[in-house]
Amino acid sequence: MPDIITLSPIGAEVARTLAASMPASRLHFHETVAEVRPAASFTRVAELVCALFSTTDGMVFIGPCGVMVRAVGPHLQSKFSDPPVVVVDVLARYAVSLLSGHEGGANDLCVRIANILGAEPVITTTSEAARTIIVGIGCRRHCAARAITEAVRWALHEAGATEKEVRFLATADIKAQEPGLIQAALDLGIPLRLIPSAQIRACRLEFTPTPLAKKKVNLPAVAEPSALLAGRRTALILPKMIRNGVTVALARENSL
Repeated sequence: MPDIITLSPIGAEVARTLAASMPASRLHFHETVAEVRPAASFTRVAELVCALFSTTDGMVFIGPCGVMVRAVGPHLQSKFSDPPVVVVDVLARYAVSLLSGHEGGANDLCVRIANILGAEPVITTTSEAARTIIVGIGCRRHCAARAITEAVRWALHEAGATEKEVRFLATADIKAQEPGLIQAALDLGIPLRLIPSAQIRACRLEFTPTPLAKKKVNLPAVAEPSALLAGRRTALILPKMIRNGVTVALARENSL
């Protein structure tokens, strides 16, 4: 589990939220934060990063990117050995995969943190950013992973697309603990993006409402808005379809 570091009281609140969902993580607050406990106190970020760099599983810095860039810079060795580093702004709007994104696991850590905070994951790795398809998924509780993976592959085939083009699986945050979805994402090797329910309710993009979703989970729909909201400049390329009891919709991100 990562070391979570921040300089400010606002950042400390974000850090505590993260730690609540990442129980083995370690908190580090700057000495100017009044309520330090249960975090460890530090004086200088550069000294703390120097002490952690060779042993940490990863670092999450809640503060400006520039501060972390200067702190890790003197210690960089290789993308195959450097720890993953993710930066989050103090208002938890963005989670940025800063260092060791693909090989080191910062991209996966970035998506996990974004899911916890309801933030936007920012991943600039070319092999990841070049993927443009998002698969929106809606399913009943305790749906089997195999049914979900088969539905995803079937939808991709229907759209003439491949798994290598998929950037995210996406669903509503109320499905965060759904074992079948989590396992399906692992089996497919595709990150699972959780879209906040409030964001789906406020969605002004065009999608087809689903009366059953409204009745069961008080959402206007799940698969289509999740696919549309998980990316930027998205458009549906496959409207929602049902396979094995799983609702799947595909959206594609478009470049400028």
